[in-house]
Amino acid sequence: MTQDKLSKILSSVAKRMRADFEQSQNFNHNGEAGTSREVLIQEFLSGYLPAHVEALHNVEVISVDGDVSPQSDIVLIDRGTPPFTTLNGFRIIPNECVYGMVEVKTKLDGAQLTDACNKISRMRRMPKTAYRPIPGTIPLSTKAYGKTHEYFPTSGMIVAFDSLNLETIGSHLVDWCRTRNPIEWPDSVWVIGKGHLQWGDARTGSLFRSPVAGASLFRIDADPEQDILLPLALHLNIHFSDAWMNPLDLLPYSGAAPLGKLSGRWII
Repeated sequence: MTQDKLSKILSSVAKRMRADFEQSQNFNHNGEAGTSREVLIQEFLSGYLPAHVEALHNVEVISVDGDVSPQSDIVLIDRGTPPFTTLNGFRIIPNECVYGMVEVKTKLDGAQLTDACNKISRMRRMPKTAYRPIPGTIPLSTKAYGKTHEYFPTSGMIVAFDSLNLETIGSHLVDWCRTRNPIEWPDSVWVIGKGHLQWGDARTGSLFRSPVAGASLFRIDADPEQDILLPLALHLNIHFSDAWMNPLDLLPYSGAAPLGKLSGRWII
């Protein structure tokens, strides 16, 4: 059946990804193993993200107030982002161009979950203000985390190759979120071979795109054949198909740096 084609493709992708992950466990250097796993997730995301969204590895995110993001495994950005790079090949991304971040974990436990949640919270609190409005157009907005934003807020997901059982991970996540505002909560948690955690409405059983106050956390067990990849691909499409940004304004990033000295003029 035509409607089953995507699920069959993703079933084979899931098997290949699991095999590649097991091969990465043979690396002697922990840094090499970690990087290879991040690249596996980056390659999958790149295949199923909308065309205007790009998944990058090894980037540094900066904001107009001088803040610099913590080290993030994968950052999702607008494809029109200026390609600022350092001598080491790292890209420097203005926070205004960031649509989301993905933390990749080898085996997710309470400590690893807390680390990922803290990074998502920190990134989401970085300001997005350096935009140029487009004259004559109706201003765009996005409703997420219980608020209306005049920009596309940074989403945050956690993807792991293994974890403690999902019930335990869910309990750790609820404990972390209980004393914080939904603007800090991760949007979802995905564990290959097990399933995922996502926010929703306990009364109707419907899943939310992003968490809001009063939301319940749902555990969805993975189908053995296609693993988590089909729901993750659909989640990426729902989450980022309408991602948008106004034109980036780099002038605020120049700060007080002199742009030159006026030394002459011609009058016509």
